[in-house]
Amino acid sequence: MDLKALGYLISTVSVILLGIVAWPKPDEPQWKAVLVAIGMLTSIGGMGFRWLSHRKEKAVIAYARRESERAKSEGKA
Repeated sequence: MDLKALGYLISTVSVILLGIVAWPKPDEPQWKAVLVAIGMLTSIGGMGFRWLSHRKEKAVIAYARRESERAKSEGKA
């Protein structure tokens, strides 16, 4: 696991813990629970998209590096 993935994992755990603390009591309005759940899901989803973007960037860099090495070995560079 790379350092960035670990950071996103820690942030996800943090969102879950904060959501547990913020969860409304049974005598509070139900809409509060809905908003807490939506907030948690959007935060975790955003972190997931950033992690996927990071993975995609790493793949593009790796592909470019392989292509560069291939071109060098074929004498094209």
